[in-house]
Formats: sequence, C-alpha cells, structure tokens
Amino acid sequence: MTQRNPFKYFKTSPEIIKLAVMYYVRFPLSLRQVEDILHERGIDVCHETIRFWWNRFGPLFAKEIKQKRVGCHSNWRWHVDEVFVKVNGKQHYLWRAIDHEGTVLESVVTKRRDRRAALKMLRKLLSKHGSPHEIVTDKLRSYGAALRELKLQNRHETGQYQNNQSENSHLHFRRRERAMCRFRSMGSLQKFTSLHGSIFNHFSHQRHLEKRKNFKQLRAQSLIDWRRLTMA
Repeated sequence: MTQRNPFKYFKTSPEIIKLAVMYYVRFPLSLRQVEDILHERGIDVCHETIRFWWNRFGPLFAKEIKQKRVGCHSNWRWHVDEVFVKVNGKQHYLWRAIDHEGTVLESVVTKRRDRRAALKMLRKLLSKHGSPHEIVTDKLRSYGAALRELKLQNRHETGQYQNNQSENSHLHFRRRERAMCRFRSMGSLQKFTSLHGSIFNHFSHQRHLEKRKNFKQLRAQSLIDWRRLTMA
C-alpha cells in the first residue's frame, strides 16, 4: 500500500483480511458463504467481521488497482447501458460503461432514466477516460439527447445487437445482486459496484481468446500483483 500500514491495529493477519475481501468482492458469494469457506480452512471469523473488513479495506484496494491500471483501457469503442435495480424496494437505475475488451470503465446509480441522468454518466465517463471514437448504446432517447448536448452525436451508434457485449457484462452484477439479497441504499450500491468493477478488471482475462498456457500465466500474475498492491 502507498500509505501507512492500514492493518496496524488489527489482531487478524493481513493475509486473512485480504483473502476474505477478495473472495467477497471477486466471487458471487454472500458474507456467510465467505465465513464458511474460511471456517473450512480453520479460520474462525464472523460474517459481520467480513462486512467490516470489506467496507474498511475494499476502497483502499480498489484505489491501488485503479492507480496501477491508469490508461489500461481502449478508447476505440465504448458500450453504455443501464439496468433496473431494486434498492430498498424502490426501482433505481445502474448505468455501466465498458470498452470493447470488456473492461469496466464507470458505474453510476440514479433514481431516474432521463436525459439528466445520462448526461451525468457520460460527463463522468468522459472526464475520467477521455473521448472515444464510438459510443454504442440502446435506442433510449436519453442517450441521444445527452450526446447532442455534449456534441458527440456523430459518434453515437445504436445498431441492433451492437450492444450485446454490454448486456452480457451485466451478468456478473446480477449474480452479485442475488448473492447479496439486493441492496439497502443507493450509497451501498454505488460503493459496491465501483469496488467490484476495479477488482473485476484486475482479475478479468479474455479466457476465450487466450491459449491455456497464456491464460494460466496471466491468472498467476494477477494474484502476484494483487498481493503486491495490497501489501501492508
């Protein structure tokens, strides 16, 4: 870690804390399932302790990963889409953007699905990652209105099946949503999607495009980088 030791006043080993946080954020597991997995390894912790750990250390780990991955995305084509999410029984919208390689660029939670919400998402996306050659969306009119205001309407694509990659990327979030029994507030949803996106990018490799030997090397390197980035 680039700051002072964040594990200084914790009795639990930093390796156990990092393992628990990685399990919870990377895989579609509930807190109690992570507790059972650790118990199987002889580590006795409560699921509420794991909740505290990921709330405390998750943002620190995600920040380190983001700093390492600055510029590790493509500006050739972006896919932007929104999904319906129930938050405390009320319908909200999670806007997500990925590049053509599947790297998660940004996630924004809003209460509405109008021009203002689309503009908020696109402005945040452009300010952090620059300007792409193409922006692919569905045919929701909010995107067209927002892109006209940003003067990017000539880069907008809405062709049939062109946004399938974005639709498929939502599957990872839906698995997480089921494991967590949905979310209680917009803040918790925004926080988790940001952390999940960073850690997903770190461990995500194009398995279907890589040979088995190369994939194993990339996977092993991701674990080595994770241990180094989260080192106390």
